[in-house]
Amino acid sequence: MHLRLPTSVPEARECLSEGAVPIGGATLLWATWQRDGFPQQAMSLRELPEANVLERGRVGAAVVLHRMDGRMPDALRLAASQVGTGAVRRSATVGGNVVGSTLRCLLPAALVLDARATVLEADGVRETDLAELIAKRPLLLSLGWRDPIASAFFKGAGEAGGAPPLVVASALHDDDGTAVLRVALRDGHEFLAASVPRAADTARTLGALRDSALADAPPAAWDVIRSQAESLPT
Repeated sequence: MHLRLPTSVPEARECLSEGAVPIGGATLLWATWQRDGFPQQAMSLRELPEANVLERGRVGAAVVLHRMDGRMPDALRLAASQVGTGAVRRSATVGGNVVGSTLRCLLPAALVLDARATVLEADGVRETDLAELIAKRPLLLSLGWRDPIASAFFKGAGEAGGAPPLVVASALHDDDGTAVLRVALRDGHEFLAASVPRAADTARTLGALRDSALADAPPAAWDVIRSQAESLPT
């Protein structure tokens, strides 16, 4: 397998057009390739500046998870810190987790940040939402967002070989002077998300969430949602 390391967006586009398979840390792909065979050529974004940005409001797809630090909102930083082992976090990338993995541990955090994806396609670079990113899986260059007032993250205990553990993320935003609470969760392999105005009375906020797309969330998730809603600033 020939590994290509583009250093510019035009070079990355050329790699794509010539059939190079994008990889992140290859923590998930390696076993599949060992079983099914390796592609003739692969492409890593680890030398591409646009995919390695790490700053307030933006993180590149090639950034490895152990580098996610205090420049990230708490929800995203904590989500990255709880993916696998330390060895996994030193090789797994943001893009690999959000796009390449079926678990997508970072996705609930990205959803509550209302993150936008900058992607590379044959026609060039463009911005899209997370729904299209997951559905069509273009090549992710970076995620960008507007920092929330505060955010929170929870990941339940998992069992080896069992169902993916419950993940709940929440973030409080200032939306043109209105406080808005965004909540997203992973229940098994299903992802749910909703946003409601943040009321002074937490019970009213929770009531609005129960009438949203989160209505079918399991009881364990509601315990966490209630705790996060109460802990975020009023």
